[in-house]
Amino acid sequence: MKYNLSNMMCLDFFLSAQNKEDYKAIEPLLITPEFANFPLKSFDIFVDSFTSKMKTLDRENDINSIKEFAAKYKWTSNIDIIFKDIDFEAIVLTNDQQEIIWVNEGFKEMTGFTKKFAQQKTPSFLQGKDTCNVTKERIRENIKLNKPFTDIVINYKKDKTPYRCEIKVFPLFTENTTHYIALEKAV
Repeated sequence: MKYNLSNMMCLDFFLSAQNKEDYKAIEPLLITPEFANFPLKSFDIFVDSFTSKMKTLDRENDINSIKEFAAKYKWTSNIDIIFKDIDFEAIVLTNDQQEIIWVNEGFKEMTGFTKKFAQQKTPSFLQGKDTCNVTKERIRENIKLNKPFTDIVINYKKDKTPYRCEIKVFPLFTENTTHYIALEKAV
């Protein structure tokens, strides 16, 4: 099998994993005989697996970004506990004045707004005519209580499409609350 390259099912993955020296050594063997044109089999299985792996890596990268902020601001909050068993699409990190300092790529996918656009705004820019005033007041009161909470609010995408957004908000501490993190998903 080592040199029978025409029978390899995932030749492209094998080749992409080779260093330049190894690739040069096997390059002359890469001419596939005319009779050995194989159709791609089970691409859907690959795509499902690849997509799942990419979502996992994106989640890990998002959590690591928050951990970098935690180290920078010396939060005593346990970041791993915050993310444990929580499903989210977007992460919004605000300062204690609720100004957005960072959002993940999932925020853009969920709302249509870029990271740059969202920075230095409050999350209220996502609200619109169908956003319930009672819900907005409840969110403000929960932030004042300085405890984690969950709520559902009607937000609006960049294209003005409303969506129901579940938010899970956690205060982040040093000696006092310095920031808030909201884990969000459309429901």
